[in-house]
Amino acid sequence: MSAQIDVVKIGGNIGARVDGVTLSGDLDSATLATINNALLAHKVIFFRGQDHLDDDGQLAFARSLGIPTIAHPTVTSRGDTILPIDSDYGRANSWHTDVTFVDRIPKASILRAVTLPTYGGSTTWANTVAAYENLPTSLKALTENLWAVHTNVTDYAGTAAELVNAKNADAYRAEFQSSYYETEHPVVRVHPETGERALLLGNFVKRFVELGSVESAELFNVLQARIIKLENTVRWNWESGDLAIWDNRATQHYAVADYDDQYRRLNRITLAGDVPVGVDGEPSRVVTGDASHFSDIVDPRASDRAVAA
Repeated sequence: MSAQIDVVKIGGNIGARVDGVTLSGDLDSATLATINNALLAHKVIFFRGQDHLDDDGQLAFARSLGIPTIAHPTVTSRGDTILPIDSDYGRANSWHTDVTFVDRIPKASILRAVTLPTYGGSTTWANTVAAYENLPTSLKALTENLWAVHTNVTDYAGTAAELVNAKNADAYRAEFQSSYYETEHPVVRVHPETGERALLLGNFVKRFVELGSVESAELFNVLQARIIKLENTVRWNWESGDLAIWDNRATQHYAVADYDDQYRRLNRITLAGDVPVGVDGEPSRVVTGDASHFSDIVDPRASDRAVAA
């Protein structure tokens, strides 16, 4: 019999803590369904007291929820499946949805605390579904017909490597940009499991299709500001033994770099996802780059079945 699981809401628009479960690769189907339903409802969920997990345990748990990708499409030198979010190599202190520069945007990410600073180093998530739902009718009509070009060669690649020594920052940028990707995504995607509409933006956006750089920047700032309104966000202060899972199809996140020169490391496993589809049913379009080595394209309605790209 499953233990009593409590899902405790911690934010009005996003975030819940899941209590009463010890994570592993052997959880029963009812427990896994509770976890997935909590993820869909709250967009990011947190587990305390998971100190028993090591890399193998984290990976086994991840495999019970979906199909892990390789660690990253371009950053491949520091792990095969688990990507260390390591402050010696970069700090992801910009708002983004993971890996949107490829066509097959990951379903979710699973992040486990390994080494934490004595202060600072929290992470903030924003609900991109709530951001869309709260748009005025005129902006909804605009965004539903808008496409954006996402690429891995943007200001993000520099921002994510700031505040570290130049040698590591240069190496990080070089590897991050070692293969060039560019993909056109609908600005409003339809969530493949819930049917909700979400804004798909973040700092991998280069420009909007059919708009110039100045117009793109101004419109991006208007829409991005809607996403990261404080009412749409939740901020998590990490403790030893913590693990977070976020729905990468319905969120953006930002790692707060406020811990001076202390060391911080969390280990991330990413679950394969699908190709976004706009409100008109049109899927995202690859401009440059083949991401088939990164992951299969997974049908979220059949989690045990992947379909070829």
